[in-house]
Amino acid sequence: MFKGRTWWIVGASEGLGRALAEALDARGARLILSARNGERLKALAADLRDAVPLQMDVTSSDEARQAAQAIGPVDGMIYCAGLYEPLTARNWDAAAAEKICDVNYMGAVRVLGQIMPRFVAADHGRIVLIGSLAGFTGLPGAIGYGSSKAALMHLGENMQADLRGTGVSVQLVNPGFIETRLTAKNHFGMPQIQTPEAAAARTIRAIESGRFRTSFPAPFAWIFTLGRFLPRGLFLRLFQVKENSDAAGPA
Repeated sequence: MFKGRTWWIVGASEGLGRALAEALDARGARLILSARNGERLKALAADLRDAVPLQMDVTSSDEARQAAQAIGPVDGMIYCAGLYEPLTARNWDAAAAEKICDVNYMGAVRVLGQIMPRFVAADHGRIVLIGSLAGFTGLPGAIGYGSSKAALMHLGENMQADLRGTGVSVQLVNPGFIETRLTAKNHFGMPQIQTPEAAAARTIRAIESGRFRTSFPAPFAWIFTLGRFLPRGLFLRLFQVKENSDAAGPA
């Protein structure tokens, strides 16, 4: 699945994306690494066996198109570009919320718009979308982030329905808290927080399994997958949410 195959990782300069690049490189994959930070990409690529840095801002349709034209044939794409700020409805920051949605959801739409026609024409390819446990249900302090991840996860479900019976597959991977520069913005306890390396290992196992949807870590993930069926008030009490809470979900 990885050895000798070409994978495009979008959002590779930091956190989970960077850890995935290192893990896939160790498994013999050829990598194309994209993110906004070109210097971080070059430094990462220099430490890997077979990786090419390709700077790209997913909020630009032109850059997404140019990057897709430059990469040549690929076997798989992982979209893990992500942006997060703790935002509440009581203290709405319009510019920040729009930027989060633009990166987390519309960025994926732009990149997929370039790569999906190629995969469909070849009847070959694998798409992996990195969602979040925060995408399962509304959480406090997650304006922009939670809804953009929910939209990304719904998009994956649409794609799965359309691609059944073809050689193109899509998978959703929904992690909980990961130790990154984004979760460092949180000022509350983050249950079962994982290192990027641990989350990358779990993500790779999910890809290898072929399952459409994987959420982790258990048992924390069970609260979100089952929580959609609980009365709303009960679910919020599980998080001890108060009316003035600034707590946010997994990021």
